[in-house]
Amino acid sequence: MSTLLVKNAHILVTMDDLRREIRGGGLFIRDGFIEQAGATDQLPATADEVLDLTDHILLPGLVNTHHHFYQTLTRAIPAAQNANLFHWLKTLYPIWAKMTPEDIRLSTQTALAELALTGCTTASDHLYLFPNGSRLDDEIEAAADLGLRLHASRGSMSLGESQGWLPPDSVVDSEEKILADSERLIQKYHNPNPGSMVQIVLAPCSPFSVTGELMKQSAELARRYGVHLHTHLAETQDEEAFCR
Repeated sequence: MSTLLVKNAHILVTMDDLRREIRGGGLFIRDGFIEQAGATDQLPATADEVLDLTDHILLPGLVNTHHHFYQTLTRAIPAAQNANLFHWLKTLYPIWAKMTPEDIRLSTQTALAELALTGCTTASDHLYLFPNGSRLDDEIEAAADLGLRLHASRGSMSLGESQGWLPPDSVVDSEEKILADSERLIQKYHNPNPGSMVQIVLAPCSPFSVTGELMKQSAELARRYGVHLHTHLAETQDEEAFCR
C-alpha cells in the first residue's frame, strides 16, 4: 500500500458539507483514496511520497459531465461558425465521416490534456460515430496514458440519410451491431468499483438519429448490467422536421 502526504497548502478548499476552507491544510492519501483532510499539523507526519504545496490553493478535482472529444479536431471550420445546430452538423458530418482510429486517439489525448490543465480529474465523453474502423476502444486506450478517470459513452446512430434522416450513412450502424458492441464494451472495460479508471455508458444519440426501439433496448441493456444511460432527448419536433 502506498501513501501520499499533501501538506502546507495556503488554503485547502474541501467542498464538504460545511464548505470548509482550511489554511495550512493538506491531505493524507492511501492507495489513491483520501483518508484525512485537515490542517497539516493534524495529519500524519510522513508518507511514502510528500508534496509541499506552500503558497498554493488546493481544490477538489473538477468533473466534466459531457464532452465530444472528437470534435476538438474541427473547432475552426469556417463554414461551421455562427451556424445553428443542424447546419453545423450538416457541415461537419462529411468531415467526421473521414475520421480514422488515429484521429479518435489524437482527439482524445488533446481533449483530456486540455481538461487536465484546467483541473479536471474525471471526464464523460459521448462518442457516437465510428467511421473507418474506429472503435470506442481507441478512445479508452488513448485515455489510459493521460491519467484522468473516464466515463466512456458508447454512442450510437442507426438512422442515416438514405432513410430521410440527418447523419450520412457512412457513420451509422445497424442496431444489432450497436447492441452487440455495447455489450462487448461493458464486459471488457466497465469497472463499477470505487476508484475505477474506466466506466462504460450507453448513449443512443438522439430522436433524429436512432429509433425508439434502439432507445428502449439500450435502456434495457444498461439496466441489465447496471451501467448509466445517456442520450440527447431535448430535440424538438421542429428540429426533427428539418431532417425530413
